[in-house]
Amino acid sequence: MKVMKFGGTSVGSAQRIQAVAGLIKDAGKNIVVLSAMSGTTNTLVEIAGYLYNRNTEGFKDVMSGLKAKYRATVDELLSTPEAKKKAWDYLQGIFSYINSFTREYFSTTEEKAILAQGELMSTYMMTCYLQETGINAVLLPALEFMKLDINGEPDQDYIRTRLAAVLKENDNADLYITQGFICTNIKDEIDNLQRGGSDYSASLIGAAVDAEEIQIWTDIDGMHNNDPRVVDKTSAVRHLHFEEAAELAYFGAKILHPTCIQPAKYANIPVRLLNTMQPDAPGTLIDNVSERGSIKAVAAKDNIAAIKIKSSRMLLAYGFLRKVFEIFESYQTSIDMIATSEVGVSVTIDNTKHLNEIIHDLKKYGSVTVDLDMCIICVVGDMDWSNLGFESKAMDAMKDIPVRMVSFGGSNYNISFLVKEEDKKRALQSLSKCLFDNA
Repeated sequence: MKVMKFGGTSVGSAQRIQAVAGLIKDAGKNIVVLSAMSGTTNTLVEIAGYLYNRNTEGFKDVMSGLKAKYRATVDELLSTPEAKKKAWDYLQGIFSYINSFTREYFSTTEEKAILAQGELMSTYMMTCYLQETGINAVLLPALEFMKLDINGEPDQDYIRTRLAAVLKENDNADLYITQGFICTNIKDEIDNLQRGGSDYSASLIGAAVDAEEIQIWTDIDGMHNNDPRVVDKTSAVRHLHFEEAAELAYFGAKILHPTCIQPAKYANIPVRLLNTMQPDAPGTLIDNVSERGSIKAVAAKDNIAAIKIKSSRMLLAYGFLRKVFEIFESYQTSIDMIATSEVGVSVTIDNTKHLNEIIHDLKKYGSVTVDLDMCIICVVGDMDWSNLGFESKAMDAMKDIPVRMVSFGGSNYNISFLVKEEDKKRALQSLSKCLFDNA
């Protein structure tokens, strides 16, 4: 059994839903995870905003547009009056449910319930279409098996047990359809896995059923070895180790949500990134197999701030770094890169919401300087320290670029450079030329 996940753009219209149905109906007895139709979640966020502010007029206006969109989609998607009525009656029930919140106290709990409706609508329409075309497709409500534990993390034991039971109850089905993103929490309230959570859902489901493969279908041809907006003649990377994929996802490759990787990695289930527009393309396979002696890709992360703390008190002292890190922890600000010397430490952050407060607190321990508008360039591949010359290839490519920081050795798959954003394009182009042109 495979798990096949399709994002919002893949089911963004009646035609796209039909195209996805064509991909999944003959692929085997698989579990298909769907996001909401593209634009729907943003619309539901807007609706929640009006409900928070008790703006009935704005609420009604946006709801009217949402209903019209789905009415048109149902009319185009389905052929028979019976199927159209069945689907529209279900959607009308959802719209009535959303309308009911105009008469109630509104909080984040109610907002999460509203945000879940997009996935419920897309999966129901897909199931109706498949059934109309003669496929014995069964809708598996994610709210019946996808659950968060007391810490707000997926309860993987519960998910495995409940999903096995639900699948056993529907063993005669040809195909299973379920929702990504949505779940329930420890209080049995509707909750979610945050934005990008459909990838996470697919990975959790794949791990729970010990899937043969997890497929993430988008409208992009896998991960590329560089940013095609900056570098000409980029190519898709056909194979990545899970650690390499995690590095690329974190440092700017938007095709795969970083949290998606972990459940699949630990369960040793390969993840394949595929393109709905080019379904015959091989895509990118991600697994636990390393390719020795290979540099795979370069990625970049913008809007970075670099902070340097210099203090003679750091010399031969212990506890200094702990005090520095506790300041970032107190403001829930994660650190990307770090470099130390005998009397100083430099770190980078990508969240500057509390930058002023952090600087103020750091000044208790030394002089502080900040560089804004920085960029992290990350080279990903087999960067084990025993591979002589690999880091020098990347360093040689950066010889004409002013580099603020270098991070090497924290991972066997990454060497990172901190540069000014204005030097980003030149750095990416130089790295591409040195690392890939003769590959």
